[in-house]
Amino acid sequence: MTLTRLARLREKLRAKGLDALLVTSLPNIRYLTGFTGSNALVVVLPRKAYFLTDQRYRQQSKEQVRGAQRIVSRTTLFDALREHRLLRGGRVGFEAEHLSYASYRLLRRLLHGVNLRPVHECVEEIALRKDDAEIALLGMAIRVTEQVFDRVLSLMRPGVRELEIAAEITYLHRRLGAEGDAFEPIVASGERGALPHARPSSRKMRNGDLVTLDFGCTVAGYCADLTRTVAIGRASRRAREVYRAVLAAQTEALAAARPGMLARDLDHVARSRLEREGFGRYFSHSLGHGIGLRIHERPRVAPRSRERLEPGSVLTVEPGVYLPGELGVRIEDDVVLTNGGCRVLTSAPKELMVL
Repeated sequence: MTLTRLARLREKLRAKGLDALLVTSLPNIRYLTGFTGSNALVVVLPRKAYFLTDQRYRQQSKEQVRGAQRIVSRTTLFDALREHRLLRGGRVGFEAEHLSYASYRLLRRLLHGVNLRPVHECVEEIALRKDDAEIALLGMAIRVTEQVFDRVLSLMRPGVRELEIAAEITYLHRRLGAEGDAFEPIVASGERGALPHARPSSRKMRNGDLVTLDFGCTVAGYCADLTRTVAIGRASRRAREVYRAVLAAQTEALAAARPGMLARDLDHVARSRLEREGFGRYFSHSLGHGIGLRIHERPRVAPRSRERLEPGSVLTVEPGVYLPGELGVRIEDDVVLTNGGCRVLTSAPKELMVL
């Protein structure tokens, strides 16, 4: 698998007229080599790849790294690049989104005669299409996330603080075998549900609140992302109206999703339904995003996206309506695009639950 990824990356380098690529993004390094530590570089050359790390990761890298020759350095990794003369000239790409300007300047001083060229999402392009093993890992992360969802439902009642539920989510992720949270859990109750990315607060849940739960875990680095909105004690007519509109928008988007369509057209499906329901101006974010070793990857399913959806991509479909000072509703599933449309990977119930 690692060798196949490196081979595909080399094809892209040739197409871009590059002699080498310096990979500094840790998720991309994990994708290419399997390494899970916190300090590494990878140099991809036409016929060989080198992996560099420090002494702390000597044994770990020996166990994890595949497809690249290991170099364990006692100096900084940039100094090791120069000492081992891994980049001797030519056009060398670097990950423009992941290398700081200070690091770029340091590389220019250290690597004389090397023509450093910024490249954009080179590894990310080959990671767009997930293989069967990746989809299986994503499925495992989703199953753990859904188990956590089932368990926290029994804890939600008037008087419980948002922070308590968020803490329980984090604990249960690890208790059930995940590496940890894929992102900080969102628990937003009552009027705070109108904040799409509300951080958990000390607010206590009240009878009649809608509560948005948005969370996911990681398994072998791969991320799940699930959102459900539930009611505490009772659900008002207004809450049910908004919920039905969001669910209808998501249902239509799931039915329309397929490879080959423009990402913005998929966004338009859900957005149009919410506009017809009278809530279009309250849908304030994009419909979805890719997931994988990062919680936010390509493709971006947004009104201005120019991307065309590809088979094998895994993405979220998550319309929402946010009424300031009143309530919010978001429903999110993870799907994989197939030749026939899409397959929904998440299975948590979507009817409005009143707890």
